[in-house]
Amino acid sequence: MQGDELREALSRLLDGATIEGLQRLSGGASRETWSFDADGDPLILRRDPPGSPKGMALEFRLLSTAAKAGVPVPPLVTASDDPAVLGAAFIVMGRIEGETIARRILRDDEFAEARPKLAGQCGEVLAKLHAVDPDEVEGLEGDDPIERYREVLDQSGEPHPAFELGFKWLEANRPDKTADTIVHGDFRHGNLIIGPDGLRAVLDWELGHRGDPMEDLGWLCAKAWRFGAAPPVGGFGTYDQLIEGYESAGGRPVDREVLRWWETLGVLKWGIMCIMQAMAHTTGMVRSVELAAIGRRVCENEWDLMNMLRTGAA
Repeated sequence: MQGDELREALSRLLDGATIEGLQRLSGGASRETWSFDADGDPLILRRDPPGSPKGMALEFRLLSTAAKAGVPVPPLVTASDDPAVLGAAFIVMGRIEGETIARRILRDDEFAEARPKLAGQCGEVLAKLHAVDPDEVEGLEGDDPIERYREVLDQSGEPHPAFELGFKWLEANRPDKTADTIVHGDFRHGNLIIGPDGLRAVLDWELGHRGDPMEDLGWLCAKAWRFGAAPPVGGFGTYDQLIEGYESAGGRPVDREVLRWWETLGVLKWGIMCIMQAMAHTTGMVRSVELAAIGRRVCENEWDLMNMLRTGAA
């Protein structure tokens, strides 16, 4: 369902609202994102690719729960997993003005005053999320991340010695679990709306699960999300700023070695996710130039992982 057909379906869904400015946005390798106005209200449609069995009900529940906890998320309008409504499972939410492109956030003068605040703001937001009882979200599950990505790499049928070394180090140095919390699962550039005032909203909760809260902090520190900038936290801040923001907002005390372990896992995990996304294209499951391009980043993560194993820093 595209173009005029999608516009008419959205109008029916939103009680006959006039739909204007409907356009598909770039980005979003695994789900479609559309921008439009309904009777003048700025909205966003996120939709599964056709034939996806995953659905978006859990993501809707996560967004609702996060909003109640004070995590900045777009206001929710409606959602459904029924493909008869818009052709695939979807969520409609309010459109928040701001930037998600890392290159602009890290380099443009418009965000010069925001950058020094961002690491602390990210820590504060994650502390709010991690304070929520994961039992509040029906259907929220967790698993062992090493086992999960070990299985994915094995299923790829590709040899990656650097990742094998990474798994060996992670198993040998696995820390005790910090706590059992809601984990966003993809808290990083691209999923954060930033304005000149700082962090405005957290997007894309499709990888949300229950697990160790340090997973979110370590993922944000992975080198891939620095986009060439020097500061280790998203290219905009320091470990101290992130941890201070997290602990001052009620987050659990952060052990630096535990954080480093999760950052190392984050580098390995992104490398394997790059393999997964490239294979989605090469197998014909989802034909996408963007997915194919992501595949070339596998070797970058192998290099970053080897540096972390050698020096402790990517």
